[in-house]
Amino acid sequence: MSNRVVCREASHAGSWYSASGSQLNAQLEGWLSQAQSSIRPARAIIAPRRVFILGPSHHVPLSRCALSPADVYRTPLYDLRIDQKVYADLWKTGLFERMSLQTDEDEHSIEMHLPYTAKAMESHKDEFSIVPVLVGALSETKEQEYGKLLSKYLADPSNLFIISSDFCHWGQRFRYTYYDESQGEICRSIEHLDRMGMGIIEQLDPMSFTNYLKKYRNTICGRHPIGVLLNAVAELRKSGLEMNFSFLNYAQSSQCRNWQDSSVSYAAGALIVH
Repeated sequence: MSNRVVCREASHAGSWYSASGSQLNAQLEGWLSQAQSSIRPARAIIAPRRVFILGPSHHVPLSRCALSPADVYRTPLYDLRIDQKVYADLWKTGLFERMSLQTDEDEHSIEMHLPYTAKAMESHKDEFSIVPVLVGALSETKEQEYGKLLSKYLADPSNLFIISSDFCHWGQRFRYTYYDESQGEICRSIEHLDRMGMGIIEQLDPMSFTNYLKKYRNTICGRHPIGVLLNAVAELRKSGLEMNFSFLNYAQSSQCRNWQDSSVSYAAGALIVH
């Protein structure tokens, strides 16, 4: 049996973000220094031992969730180690596929969170591991199933979950041009639509989010990872665990004002366990 370490290369470095470790580090320090804390300074922190990253599949059809064949994810900052014990436990459930290394490297949804993860955890870089999960086009039943499975990991304070998603992809190139004239300009209609979905996510109600998607067909690429998270939260709330979710920021890549325009929306939020 081979002991060769399988590495997933930082395949989008140099195009989607800097391949230079020093340049990327400087950029991340600059952006993170501008972030405003929404809570008072902490007296103590518990750094996560494990970071789960759930990202949607953009390039291959998946009806389930998939695990990486890699042992290590490379970043321009330093390598991130996959938690093979958790991977083995997930694999034993029979609910997961194994994606190819090519599929893993073609996909950007998980990789785009790796530089931030590496930077935020650099003082603990030898003390934590990652659990990347590629999420397919799940049915409502499967979102519930994976949510229930992952809920025990979400309940563990030594774990952190990152959910990869953009919000509305608007324009003819995305085949989505929903427009509510009562909101004024197209960009305002997009924001109203997104904030409606964000408000529902903050309610932590998976069924309401599913109904919102069915009604408006909003092109939220991470709708299934979000659905898995909401179902994991719903499972934990049954046992009395108190949680709340708040969105912290919202932006659009451009301001759409006519039918030839296009934009992608972005929203960032945090789940707090009480």
